Amino acid sequence: MNQKNKRKMVVLFLAIVLLLTGCTTVLKTEDKKVVKNPETGQSLTENILCKPTNSKVEDLYEKNGVDLAALPKCSEFSVTSGGYEGLWTTFFVKPLAFIILFIQRFVGNAGLALIVTSIALRMILYPVTLKTAMQSELINKAKPELDRLEKKYENKNDQESIMKKSQEMTMIYKKYNINPISGCVYSLIQIPLFIAFLEAINRVPALFEGKFLGFQLGTTPSVGVFNNGQWWYLILAVIVGFTTYLSFSLNKTTVQSENDPMKNMTNIMTGMIVVMGLFMSSALNIYWITTNLFTIFQNLVVKRRREVL
Repeated sequence: MNQKNKRKMVVLFLAIVLLLTGCTTVLKTEDKKVVKNPETGQSLTENILCKPTNSKVEDLYEKNGVDLAALPKCSEFSVTSGGYEGLWTTFFVKPLAFIILFIQRFVGNAGLALIVTSIALRMILYPVTLKTAMQSELINKAKPELDRLEKKYENKNDQESIMKKSQEMTMIYKKYNINPISGCVYSLIQIPLFIAFLEAINRVPALFEGKFLGFQLGTTPSVGVFNNGQWWYLILAVIVGFTTYLSFSLNKTTVQSENDPMKNMTNIMTGMIVVMGLFMSSALNIYWITTNLFTIFQNLVVKRRREVL
């Protein structure tokens, strides 16, 4: 499967996920102004899954027409709370929110519960993501033969040459046990997990009201720095950028030519994610950092096993 088809698969899968997503809605006043927590500056979510734990936040919800009496306490939340709310919310968001809240009861902190949940999910998915990560190392091992193939068919664009090149490339992939489709697996897993964590964090007050290592979990670094003057929130965006770059670097293949426009994609993607990190909640940044660190660990394991491939 070529890169174009891979991208199409990822885009299609993302579109399906978004169609199934319950979508977090922002709490607004009657005159359509976004309601914000006066203490943290964060925008409040309207369709929360359980009651706020902060009395001032609770007042804001009641003042703007949210029926809190119909919601359970976050400490009493279960996967069946609120009944059926669509495929995505019922089978993905609610179970994830329940797991995080359940773990929080034992570890005593929402941020720590997010980290433990992230690691636990990655451990469950480890066999799948490990196989995906192995592909880049297999491609690196096949690089000399792939380079010779590229040189052999350089400037040959006729149909016969294209077919022969494709056949020979398939043989090389088979020789080194390379499965191009496996390269999509990581993206297909990451996308729904990221969206599920995003919704679980935004829709559970016990999570977005919590604190971890001095960071208010519902506050974005941009709000923390520019609205509240709390410069240390920039640390999250910096760590997200650094771990993302390192993760991409360890997972990249070396089969690109010097003129390949994808060569600088690592820097471009890292820059985009740093910008995203500024506008993601601290909780989501912590989740992203945790998964990056796990991926880095996984890729180091793969590199150690490279000599036996």
